[in-house]
Amino acid sequence: MVGAGLDVADAAICEICAPGDLVVTEDIPLAAKVVEKGAFALSPHGEIYDEETVGERLSMRNFMAEMRSGGLATGGPPPFGTRDREAFANALNGILEKNRSKKKQAETR
Repeated sequence: MVGAGLDVADAAICEICAPGDLVVTEDIPLAAKVVEKGAFALSPHGEIYDEETVGERLSMRNFMAEMRSGGLATGGPPPFGTRDREAFANALNGILEKNRSKKKQAETR
């Protein structure tokens, strides 16, 4: 069980995740932390966060937060739709295939 408080659940996820684990999240700071630990991070919209992309996404998130705190109305994300489901399924499939390939290679060594 996870206690109450700001980012307590994120801290628990980071504590228990290990290389090769998969975390599904739209929380960019959480994604950055799990990627740093060698885990996969995947958004519900099918975006795979990796070492190359997560830093850029974190910078953009922080920039937009600053803009919103300065009074800029940015609106929210578009509604979740069929394309999002398809992108998620395809990305998840890709991650699973990559893991299967790694396991097969490890078994043949």
